[in-house]
Amino acid sequence: MPEENEIPRLSRLAAILVKLQSKQIVTAAEMANKFNISTRTVYRDIRALEQAGVPIAVEERKGYTLMDGFNLPPVMFTEEEANAFITIEKIIASNSDRSLIENYQKAITKVKAVLQYSNKNKTALLSQRIALTQKKKAPKSDSLAKIQKAITNHQVLGVWYHAISNNAITQRDIEPLAIYFTSENWVVIAWCHLRKALREFRLDRIQEMGIPKAATAPRDFDLSGYFHEVIQKNSGTT
Repeated sequence: MPEENEIPRLSRLAAILVKLQSKQIVTAAEMANKFNISTRTVYRDIRALEQAGVPIAVEERKGYTLMDGFNLPPVMFTEEEANAFITIEKIIASNSDRSLIENYQKAITKVKAVLQYSNKNKTALLSQRIALTQKKKAPKSDSLAKIQKAITNHQVLGVWYHAISNNAITQRDIEPLAIYFTSENWVVIAWCHLRKALREFRLDRIQEMGIPKAATAPRDFDLSGYFHEVIQKNSGTT
């Protein structure tokens, strides 16, 4: 049995492992802030994990990462964490994109599979007792998953787009850079090869999407900066 004062540390070491697996690079300062400990303590915890056989690599001037191929056993979720997943499941089900709904349903099935038996009964009950007051709208698109993948892989997508302004349908090659959700629709911000400029495309207006084309060099883009420029433009300020 561990000493009583060792129990918090054992819990922290397990949490550090989860943190390492959840991100590509984790800094000592980030872990110190999250667990309210000193960076010196972080170094000691990292050494303890290494001595226990966890393959931790150090990226100079960056932070720590787990070596490729190392996987943790399935994570056990608390009742509160499981309830959060069930609540989000209800919200996602009313979303406007079919691909998001389908992929989340697959993911939540995997989450439910690793829940403790007692929590499975509780989440089943909670799922029956959560409802949205707004009317569920039929999915308007199924492109979100492909758009997300194009963003992370710097792909060019060929789409047939039904414009709102002139009701015309045109073929566009676009480089998706970011997405955001309005009260009703998903919108992709992309570099349009036809217009040679950034343009916004509503996913429900995309009529057809071809196979992703070869990856391009990553294009510099800052989402917060983009929104700031849009606000300034719409307000007439410079």
